[in-house]
Amino acid sequence: IDLWTYRLPGLADRVEDIEPNLDYELNRYMLRNNLYVQFSAEAREEFLRFATSKQAKWSANFRDLIGAVTRMATLAPGGRITEEVVQAETESLRKKWSTDGRAPKGQTLTVSLPRELMDQLDDFDRVQLEFVLTICRECRSLSEAGRRLYAVSRSKRKTPNDADRLRKYLARFGLSWEEVVAD
Repeated sequence: IDLWTYRLPGLADRVEDIEPNLDYELNRYMLRNNLYVQFSAEAREEFLRFATSKQAKWSANFRDLIGAVTRMATLAPGGRITEEVVQAETESLRKKWSTDGRAPKGQTLTVSLPRELMDQLDDFDRVQLEFVLTICRECRSLSEAGRRLYAVSRSKRKTPNDADRLRKYLARFGLSWEEVVAD
């Protein structure tokens, strides 16, 4: 009988559940593996700060959290989860989530851009740049890519120079045509 329908929010929308579930999953790991593992105070604080931030997507909900706890506990030197272990795990999660549903043909940005630049891009710019890089890789020349990307606006210009416009756009991100098509 289908009487009620309700939406259970994901872990990213229930940040108050992260800390108690972090403790629960760590205890479960210890019982399962007959090991004693604990966070250093600083490492715990750092992980919770990340886990409850907007950067933490938790796209696989508890599977992501359980996986993170398992990896950190497994890699904990002497049963102590350190800040270094937390930093490695949060970087791993960021990489995983940065490609969740973003790059239409593989990991476009992770291949083309330095991590420092990716971290400085707004989502709007990132999505637009991903699209531009995808088109560039489908074309044989800078001019062809420019014509495709500026197909509508070029008809309104007296002297369309799509290749130059595209070259300048890529340069804003420190990229050249040669770098883009070489990846």
